[in-house]
Amino acid sequence: MPLFRSVPLTVALLFISNVSMKSAPRALIFDLNGTIINDMEFHIRAWTGILNEYLHAGLSPEQVKSQMYGKNSELLIRVFGEGRFTNEEMEYWSIEKEKRYQEEYRPHLRLIAGLADFLESAYAKKIPMAIGSAAIPLNIDFILDELNIRQYFSAVVSADDVVISKPDPETFLKAAGLLNTAPGACMVFEDAPKGVEAARNAGIPCVVLTTMHSRNEFSASDHIAEFIRDYTDPFIQELF
Repeated sequence: MPLFRSVPLTVALLFISNVSMKSAPRALIFDLNGTIINDMEFHIRAWTGILNEYLHAGLSPEQVKSQMYGKNSELLIRVFGEGRFTNEEMEYWSIEKEKRYQEEYRPHLRLIAGLADFLESAYAKKIPMAIGSAAIPLNIDFILDELNIRQYFSAVVSADDVVISKPDPETFLKAAGLLNTAPGACMVFEDAPKGVEAARNAGIPCVVLTTMHSRNEFSASDHIAEFIRDYTDPFIQELF
């Protein structure tokens, strides 16, 4: 199976200097929410509660969903504008939202289908892996430790480790650097349009999980290797 979907030759040639269309990725970078676990509905509910019950934003769940990318502080600024909250207040509401999310989601916490085997296979083949997420460390630790998967990841890039979050490429470029791998030789796994855009901005091929967004919500892009529902997809089985 070819690594990329059919694209014009002039576009495909842009990637050849970094990674062959037929070669397996030399490192893997995973987003967290919606990519490692299928939990985005719980984040929507937690944010909707905080924004409406305490901050009186008056947003529908669908409106909240449209704002759910990047750092928690960035979301608050997008919704309420610059200057509404101090940094301390944004940190407070960020933690309160995550506490609400964790309490509700903990009974449902599980890896996306097929991911346990995929992580073990990549680890056995000594393929370095990283987390590249806009989540705060509190949530990353919650997932890695509760699911006992921290050992698979030699690097973690969180919201606290970057100046600008996705779609800026900083998260993924920093993760690639920590894995000592050229960006074009990595592969990103993402579920959100802004995350997919960040991968493109970083020059990294991307596999898109359709856990929260349907395929038609993503702009056509030459760097998308495949759309998958979960990690049992045949594309994953033939990746390396």
